[in-house]
Amino acid sequence: MTGAPGTEPTSTGRWRQRAIRGLTTTRDASLRSLRGVQRGWDRMLTSLQDDPPARLDPTPPPPGPLVEQRDVPGMIVVPARGYVYHFQLHVTFAWSSSTSLRAEVLSWYAQYFTPHAVQRLTRLATDAARDLAPHQAAELETQLLRTFAEQAPWTYRRGDVEVTCAPDVSVRLEERIRRRLQPHVDRLVALDCELEEHLRRARHAEQLSRRWVAILNDHLDADDDEDLAEARDFLLSRQRDAARWVEDLLTRSRRPHPGPLATPTVPPQPSADR
Repeated sequence: MTGAPGTEPTSTGRWRQRAIRGLTTTRDASLRSLRGVQRGWDRMLTSLQDDPPARLDPTPPPPGPLVEQRDVPGMIVVPARGYVYHFQLHVTFAWSSSTSLRAEVLSWYAQYFTPHAVQRLTRLATDAARDLAPHQAAELETQLLRTFAEQAPWTYRRGDVEVTCAPDVSVRLEERIRRRLQPHVDRLVALDCELEEHLRRARHAEQLSRRWVAILNDHLDADDDEDLAEARDFLLSRQRDAARWVEDLLTRSRRPHPGPLATPTVPPQPSADR
């Protein structure tokens, strides 16, 4: 019984030390969490700042104009005629400045003014696409590029800094329209291949007839040989037929839809032993 009074203070001391260590650990963890939150808050404020980055580096910018290519995220969608289908626009802006700006400063201005440039391009594309059928993506792209070339440069100013934006665009078909057009395009490709084959054969026939006529003219003496004269007249007739065939094929190739091709009958050329 004499040792009991000394045991209680020892047990109480151990619990007090454990409590102090726990409080110290909790305090240190709270301080680390607070510093992490403060760093995250500072980064967020930096990203949301409405001023361009300060030029802390005294190194001058590189000589010559600096250009930054910046793709617009995603696709810009504008309605086609009828407002049922639409066109998909992939847009790239080339940002530059006549003043000497560092790369990070130009990048800041490009990011700052990109929404304004997107809004302007969307208005132009919407006006142009309103009168185009949903399958006329190439026509819309050509019209937009021509409009960009005819317009004055797109300039944006903030304070004493002016940047220039050069837009570029490629237009894609909506997936539903692309699936509908695929069989039609496949048929056109087949017709183009057939047309090229016919044109190659027609040109070959015309060249062969021209060579045979030249050979017969060299061996014909004042029409004394009736067989040679007859062969020459025959080849001249075939040469004219081949020339008309070539002209007809070239005319068909300039049509939007040439349609099925008929193979003209060109008699075989006479052999060299005739």
